[in-house]
Amino acid sequence: MTSLDTDLSTFRPVATVEDFFALLKPRVMSLVVFTGLAGLVVAPGPIHILTAFSALLCIAVGAGASGALNMAYEADIDGLMTRTAARPVPRGIIARGDALAFGWSLSVASVALMLLFVNALAAALLAFTIFWYVGVYTLGLKRRTPQNIVIGGLSGAMPPAIGWAAVTGTLVWQPLLLVAIIFFWTPPHFWSLALFSSSDYSRAGVPMLPVVAGKRSTRRHILAYALLLVPLGLAPPVFGMAGPVYLAAAATLGTLLIWRAAGVLAERDEAKEPAARRLFTVTIFYLFALFAALIVERLAGVAPLHAAL
Repeated sequence: MTSLDTDLSTFRPVATVEDFFALLKPRVMSLVVFTGLAGLVVAPGPIHILTAFSALLCIAVGAGASGALNMAYEADIDGLMTRTAARPVPRGIIARGDALAFGWSLSVASVALMLLFVNALAAALLAFTIFWYVGVYTLGLKRRTPQNIVIGGLSGAMPPAIGWAAVTGTLVWQPLLLVAIIFFWTPPHFWSLALFSSSDYSRAGVPMLPVVAGKRSTRRHILAYALLLVPLGLAPPVFGMAGPVYLAAAATLGTLLIWRAAGVLAERDEAKEPAARRLFTVTIFYLFALFAALIVERLAGVAPLHAAL
């Protein structure tokens, strides 16, 4: 082997800013920030614009840090799955150690800045969210149980509570209702993805529900969670947290969500899973529309349908 061959065999592409940004899972991060914004906007009381910006920035950085740590700890799994093989760590563009250092540095910085510029409760909730996603979901549940995304989904559900705490310094039942909506949204969202990506998970040895319990059982679970989710989605107007725009969005999209979930249960094309793909898209739009309606109503001054209990 020539010296040139040796040099080429040890060559590692130089990581760019774009590669490190990809570690943050920007699409997931944007949804996390959006739901955090909803909690911040719906919360009673004033908040200084710089404090609000600091809170949202810390939520974004904390979510991105969690994504980077998840990619670092799951690099071996990602490399075996078609959907994730192009991520920076399994491709060798960013070393696993560098991704870990990047993720943990951002984690500490996001919590410290939240404590310094917002308040202690918001910082504690952000720290809990990072711990739950990395320690409980990624390291504890992902490789061990098909209930990984059910239990682990609590981390992705927490941003509305963090946003609320940033404004009020308290944690009451209203933001927990928003947390519950996201928590029960997570299983039908990710299990629909798991249905049409089951071969990936099987190859990587990840015990997702379709791999462990079979697709038929997964379809039943999806419909069951959809039937629990839709009434929760309709609850905010009942408790004085939302108005007619939100109610219309929740009722219309909730009906569509259940219809699509029923379609998944009736699916016959298990090779391509078209019904699961349609449901996956609907779940994204459902959550976005509900929280967008909350934000728009509050900013526009639309009165809730009922006085808060």
